[in-house]
Amino acid sequence: MNDLVPDVVDEVLPKGKLQVTYAVGVTVQEGNELTPTQVKDEPQVTWEEEHGQLYTLLMVDPDAPSRADPKYREILHWAVINIPGNKLNLGQSLAEYIGSGPPEGSGLHRYVFLLYRQNQKIENSQHIDKRTREGRISFSARQFAEKHGLGQPIAGNFYEAQYDDYVPILHKSFSG
Repeated sequence: MNDLVPDVVDEVLPKGKLQVTYAVGVTVQEGNELTPTQVKDEPQVTWEEEHGQLYTLLMVDPDAPSRADPKYREILHWAVINIPGNKLNLGQSLAEYIGSGPPEGSGLHRYVFLLYRQNQKIENSQHIDKRTREGRISFSARQFAEKHGLGQPIAGNFYEAQYDDYVPILHKSFSG
């Protein structure tokens, strides 16, 4: 599916589907093209939950700085752990949401949402705010999942985006 295997995950995205909806009324539909302007604000994400279960949600861009030259694979765009059920707002934010910011001329980038079922609560005090690049570049969803014993993702979704006029505004917001 769009080379997500092997670029991001080891197996085809799982049967479970994440419903990802942005405030402007657009939804992520397994590879549809959205603009950075449409996805600049944190989306609503829902999934079929198991009662009493904790989850981890990751969003990554494996195509940095471009799909042809992904030397910074992956960029972490969002990470929330210890989500009770599908109450994303009650989870612990490790990396605040940042929208798509592909460099001008770099073509389409894939933005991948991955949901993992946790076996236990993850103890982690890390927090990356939305103005910080540090801790986001050369992130690995695989290594994160392995470190925390998450196994393969149980649900996922993705969209593609390329440069638009919002990207310079986003890039100016970063402090480091």
